[in-house]
Amino acid sequence: MAESSRSPAGAGPANSSFAAFRTPGFRAFCLGSAAAMMADNVEHVISYWVTFRKFSSPALGGFAVISHWLPFLLFSIHAGRLADRFDPRRIIQLGMLLFMAVSIAWGLLFLTGTLQIWHAVVLLTLHGIAGVLWTPASMLLLHDIVPIERLQSAVRLSATGRYLGMLLGPAVGSGLLLWLGPSWGLFANVLIYLPLTIWLWKAPYGPGFRSAQPAASSANHGFADVLATLRAVRDNPTIVWMTVLAGSASFLVGNSYQAQMPGFAAALGHGDPGITYGMLLAADAAGALTAGIVLESQGLLRAKPRTAVVLAMLWCTALGAFAMTSVYALALPLLFIAGFMELSFNSMAQTLVQGNAPPALRGRVIGVYSMASLGLRMFSGITVGMLGAVIGIHWSLALSAVTLLTLTSAVVASVSARHSRAA
Repeated sequence: MAESSRSPAGAGPANSSFAAFRTPGFRAFCLGSAAAMMADNVEHVISYWVTFRKFSSPALGGFAVISHWLPFLLFSIHAGRLADRFDPRRIIQLGMLLFMAVSIAWGLLFLTGTLQIWHAVVLLTLHGIAGVLWTPASMLLLHDIVPIERLQSAVRLSATGRYLGMLLGPAVGSGLLLWLGPSWGLFANVLIYLPLTIWLWKAPYGPGFRSAQPAASSANHGFADVLATLRAVRDNPTIVWMTVLAGSASFLVGNSYQAQMPGFAAALGHGDPGITYGMLLAADAAGALTAGIVLESQGLLRAKPRTAVVLAMLWCTALGAFAMTSVYALALPLLFIAGFMELSFNSMAQTLVQGNAPPALRGRVIGVYSMASLGLRMFSGITVGMLGAVIGIHWSLALSAVTLLTLTSAVVASVSARHSRAA
């Protein structure tokens, strides 16, 4: 986890504020991506509400979570390879078209009253596949849009835009549901995907606009491709450790505590559980949004591996404290801190991985990182959710956070000792 001279962190002025927004293309891409993320969450709000009312199936609710993250675990490396071989703009557009097709299909099934469980299973699966087509290609396209010294700013602002979309999605989805009803609300939701899809058609980025093409690399398939990619970057400790950090955080904690938030809200016993639940989720999202705005406005926290690890440790500490508190007034600021730290360390880890990835393998490296940082979130449903059914969600979240904190502390101690011996 030594500091790499190839890291983009050292490039550009340290106090540059909102640096990526100085690139006109990035402004359009970021706003379009935020709108697409909002549309993604609008669909969740409406489709989950209708399917719950129709089937009242906890199993289908569990499948919705699995179908969202399992494609990242199984197909991220393939999506990264596609983005390496073809124009990432077209891969993103393919994901957007699939998102739109799913929204239209939900709307037609709701309108005709013909929805069955197998329809829901198929559409939830296709929605997950659309997400995995979108994510690695979007990460790769950032390298065409912004110069390397602005990469961290672009990653952080993109993450902030995604959080903004996630925050606005439930509100817009609820509004469309009340105003237009589920069917026409989803038909209207299709329009929210269009700005990014249309902009990408003529955006001057991608392979045809690069001054130099990276040399082609040998292609493997399936898990062999993951291993080949890891072998190719194993001598770069920054990529290895940041991928391990993101994967460990996703496996042990992920975003599973958000699914358990109604239970935390009820346990805190402050006012109406529904209102408490919404405010807790809002505190977490507000922390992430604040991190993006504050860090970008001041040009703070330049990307360094050790800084990313320390931020992850602070995230663990905040979540562990939230899990064990019984005071509502303390729970809100702890979740705000957790959201702040999560965006900070995740965006920093992603920046370091992308900035250090060999150009010929960048899509696949991003795919492996996405597999770790997003795909492994599926297992956090076991470490926090299922374990919580046995020992309680407070103890399961606290135990997961402490385990991750212990692992990251051991890594820091090991690397520091190695550097001391080398010195």
